[in-house]
Parts: sequence; structure tokens; C-alpha cells
Amino acid sequence: MGSSKFKRYFQLILIVLAAGSIYPLIYLRSGYQETILSVFNISFEQLNILYTVLGFVFVVGYFPSGLLCDKFSAKKLLFVSMAGTSAGGFWFAQVPSYTSVVLIFAIWGFFAVFTFWSAHMKLVKLISTSDTEGRFFGVLDGGRGLVEAVLASVAVIIFARGLGGAETPESTEAALVGVIYMYSIVMAVVALLVLFFVEDDKKLIEAGGEVAERNKFRAKDLLEVFKNPLVLLMGGVIFCGYFLFWTYFYYGGFLQANVGASAVTVAAVMAAAAWMRPVGGVIGGFLADKAGKGKVISAALIGGALCLILMSVLPTSGPATIFFVLAIVGSLFVFAVRGTYWSILGDCKLDVKVLGAAIGFISLIGYLPDIIIPIIANFLFATFGDYGGYNAYFIASAVIGLCGVLFLAAFWRVAKKAAKAEKS
Repeated sequence: MGSSKFKRYFQLILIVLAAGSIYPLIYLRSGYQETILSVFNISFEQLNILYTVLGFVFVVGYFPSGLLCDKFSAKKLLFVSMAGTSAGGFWFAQVPSYTSVVLIFAIWGFFAVFTFWSAHMKLVKLISTSDTEGRFFGVLDGGRGLVEAVLASVAVIIFARGLGGAETPESTEAALVGVIYMYSIVMAVVALLVLFFVEDDKKLIEAGGEVAERNKFRAKDLLEVFKNPLVLLMGGVIFCGYFLFWTYFYYGGFLQANVGASAVTVAAVMAAAAWMRPVGGVIGGFLADKAGKGKVISAALIGGALCLILMSVLPTSGPATIFFVLAIVGSLFVFAVRGTYWSILGDCKLDVKVLGAAIGFISLIGYLPDIIIPIIANFLFATFGDYGGYNAYFIASAVIGLCGVLFLAAFWRVAKKAAKAEKS
């Protein structure tokens, strides 16, 4: 691109800070599921309902978010997203009623996807080049994971100190509230950084030597997105990869409920697992540029699926350390998947004026698990019980993850045919 390498990486760091701080509070269940159930006095089914609401708002918002970022400033959209999600966090820290919590999750869904998702993805695509897409999207997810890991580690310290050595209802609530406040304050600070330092996407387009097309977008241009088979196949790849990734949010509950680990131990293991995000994302991204995107994504999908199968079939009466290691290694694989599956966006050969719409449409397909998984989890847990429910869910996720390898193979076959046709 026309802009300097330093400028491109500086912009990437700012976007990473935003992406890394907006989602941890929303998915606090990954390390504090049992604590949330206790403090908010809700059931496992009610918690899944919250995430069904969140998933519904997410899925409904993905495609419009693409249209929105093709029309308005991505910088302003990012600021609004961070500020709105932070405000929801301060409300959540008051430990309100379940009805209010449902509304908070709906608010989070709106700000974390409708105004944020496609805007930040489009910015990364614009500042990357054809030979750095893998590493830029890898750094986005890995860097986001680094931010999340740092925050998760700070959260463990706050949580442990809040407990004060005794897990009473009062100390547990105080500890969790302290964690919620920390995440909310960080988001507010990042919102200000975004407001003052992130460049507008229009400038990035012009810096790349292209004419900004925001005002030339027409509804008929969407046919370019809908008719592109690579867009549909990419949606399938992300659907399977994201389905596999979602198991990360159930690792903590599995370790505490099935393996019998304490709340503090689970929080520590999940904090360690969170550190796999920068490792998996960054290494996966660089390997994708060097060894091939298809090979890296496929290997990560297979590795993540195998870890889930082992967690499901090994007896929990054995050493707990085995399950701690599987959770951490499994996290490494699923984060490698997340860090690389968006890198194939450039192979779809899309016009910049419909880039946001394409990201939104792919996300609409790819992130359907946000709605589907909580429903499936409720069914499996109701059918197989609390213990068997985790095993059934992990096996189902492993199967879906392996299906992603098939979608990816189909994607590359179509992409190669399209490339040959274009050359001829």
C-alpha cells in the first residue's frame, strides 16, 4: 500500500487493542461460568439463553454491519462500539436482575457486532497487502488474544484477591464485580485511544492508490457478493471453524464440573489457555503465508478436533493435569484456526466497494453457531445430563470441525479454477 510499513502496523495495533478488549467481558463465562451462575443466581439453562439472545443479535447484525461500514466512518463506528459495550459492563457490575442481564447481553450484541465487526475487519483488509494478509489477520487474532490473555491474567489476580482466601457468597460476588469493573474501565480507555488515533478507512483506501467508493455503492452491487461461490464456501469454512472454537467457552465448565477443579484453578488454567491465542494466531498467520493457508487451517482444525475427542473419551478419574493440558493445547489449535480463516478473504477477489458487505455476509453464515450452539448445548445436557452433556457436545463439535476441512478443500478447488479462467 502507499502508506508506510510503520503506519500500517501502528493502525493494526490500534485495531488489535479494540478487538482484544471488547469481547472478554461478553464471554466471561469461559473462566467464571460457575461463579456467574452463583452470583447472579441463575441456572445453566438461563445462562445459555443469555448467549442465545447474544447470538441472535450477533447473527442479525453481521450483514447490516457490513453495509454500515461501507457507508460510514469505521473509526467512529469503533469508538461507538467500545463506549457502548463499556457502558453495558458498568451496568452488569451492579448485579441486576435476570431481565436486566438479558437486556445487557442484547446491548452487547448490538455494539460488538452491528457497529464493530465488519468495520474492524475491513480496516485490517485495507491496511494489509496481498502477501501479508495471512500475518495481518493472524496478528489481529493473535494480538487480540495477547490483549485478552493479559486482561485474563489481571482478572485472575483481582478475582483471587477479592476472594481473600475464603469462597463465601459475599466475597465471590465482590471478586466477580471487581473483574467486571476492570474490563469495563479498559474498554472505556481504549475507546478514547480509538477516537484520537485511528485513521478513517477512506484515507486508507486513498493511501492505497484507490478511489474511495463509499458514495458509489448500490444495492445491485450485492449480487457480486451473493453470486460468488467462494464467499459461500468461505462462510462454510468459518462456520465449522467457529463451531470448533466455541468449545473454548465450555472448557472451564468442563474442568470444574466433570474434572472437579476448583474455581481459582479453572480461572488459572483458562488464563493460560487464553495465552494460546497470541501464540496460535500469530504463528498460524505467519505459517499460512509461508506454507499455505489451506494446509495450516486444515491442520489446526484436525488438531482441535482430536483434543476434543480425547477430552471426551478419557476417564475424568485420571490425573486432572491431562485435561488441563488438553484444554490448553486445544485452545492453541482453535486459536490458530481463528487467526487464519479470514486470511482467505483476498482469494475471493472482491471489489473494495462491496468488501464490507462481503465480510458481513460471510459473517452471517460463519457465525451462526452463536445462535445454534447454546440451543444444541441445552438439548445435549438435557439428554445426557451434566456429565455426559460436555462429552456429547465436544464430540459433536469435533465432527463439525472436521467438516471444515472438506469446505476448505472445495474452496481451493473453486479458487484455482477461477484463477485459471482469469488468466486465460
